[in-house]
Amino acid sequence: MNNQKPTITLGFTPERFPAGVHICQIFSEDSEREEAMLQYLQSGLASGERTCCFSDKAVAPVVEKHLACHGVSYGERCACGDLTMASTKDIYFKDDCFDPERMLETLTKYHEDSVSQGYPAARVIGEMSPEIQHVRGGSRLLEYESKVSLLQREHPVTCVCQYDARSFDGAMIMDVLKVHPLMVIRGAVVRNPFFVPPEEFLSR
Repeated sequence: MNNQKPTITLGFTPERFPAGVHICQIFSEDSEREEAMLQYLQSGLASGERTCCFSDKAVAPVVEKHLACHGVSYGERCACGDLTMASTKDIYFKDDCFDPERMLETLTKYHEDSVSQGYPAARVIGEMSPEIQHVRGGSRLLEYESKVSLLQREHPVTCVCQYDARSFDGAMIMDVLKVHPLMVIRGAVVRNPFFVPPEEFLSR
């Protein structure tokens, strides 16, 4: 595989990043989540990237209206495969189970398929449901998040992971921060001082 990574904008600021960055957004207002999601999706489509959203709260008419304001047809982009919208449950909790290996395979295949179809890059944004705290395999969430950073070295799919601070306790939010090298804060992407490299985190 060509290891030359394109640089991309994430939609939050004009700053460019290498494709394959791993970012978390801890939000406490639905408007924060929605604004970030819309900016990220629109930016990806504008730069020709294959773009995907996993969320139970991303309402198609809202996405459609936002994209239309930027001259983008939601229906056409979904039909041709540029944009994929899926529910959190269908992706993360298939068969009522959270399986990190299955999720990592999903991301790998998404990136490989995107490259083979001629896309310059691929990006995903996913909102983690509080249901993760109760489903089978949910205790492996942090393992999964840490392994995403490892996966991106060979398959640089850009990932933004959204967590609702109202649905997870403080200890869990701190743990989530440890497995994401970058954060979205007030519309800016910043280096995460709490990040623990995956080799170190997974050896604990």
